[in-house]
Amino acid sequence: MNQNLPAIRIAIVEDRADDRESLKQLLNSSPGSECVAQLSQVLPGTQFMMLTVLEDHDLIFRSLAAGATGYLLKKTPPAKLLEAIRELQAGGAPMSGQVARKVVAAFRQPPAPAAPESKLSPIEQSVLQRLARGLLYKEVAEEMDISVSTVRTHVWHIYRKLQVHNRTEAILRFQRRA
Repeated sequence: MNQNLPAIRIAIVEDRADDRESLKQLLNSSPGSECVAQLSQVLPGTQFMMLTVLEDHDLIFRSLAAGATGYLLKKTPPAKLLEAIRELQAGGAPMSGQVARKVVAAFRQPPAPAAPESKLSPIEQSVLQRLARGLLYKEVAEEMDISVSTVRTHVWHIYRKLQVHNRTEAILRFQRRA
C-alpha cells in the first residue's frame, strides 16, 4: 500500500461495544486510516458502508436506498475490510459476494405484466418514494401525518397493484415503470 496516500477518516456506528472496539483497533493500527469519534451528517462527501451479520434482502436495499455505498458481512476478513474501505474511498461500491448476488438477482426479475389497476395513486406514490428513501413505516406516517395503520394499508395496495411481495420489489418495479 502506498504510504503517501492521505489518511481515510472513518467513523464506526456499532451497537456492540466489543465489536466497535475491535474495529477501532484494526482501523487505527492500519496505515492510512484514522478512526474518528463523531460522524457528521453535514459532510456531503461522506461514504457509508454497512458491516453487518444480516443478509436480509430488504435491509440490504433499504441501506443502499438510504445512502450506503457498500455492504459487507461481519465475517469479512480484516484484510478484505481494509481493502474495501480503500475501494469505497476510491469511488467503488464494495459488497460481499453474497450481497452482490442478491443485488444482481433483484435486477434480473422479469417485470410483471401490467394490470389494469397497476396505476398508483398520488398518495401511494408518495408512500413508496419515502420507502425508497429507506424510511420505516413509522417515519413515513410521521412525515405524511397519517397513522402507521394507514401506511400499511397503502403498502398493501401498492403490493397488490404492482404484483410484488416486498418493499424492494415494489421500489424496483415502480422505478422501471416511471
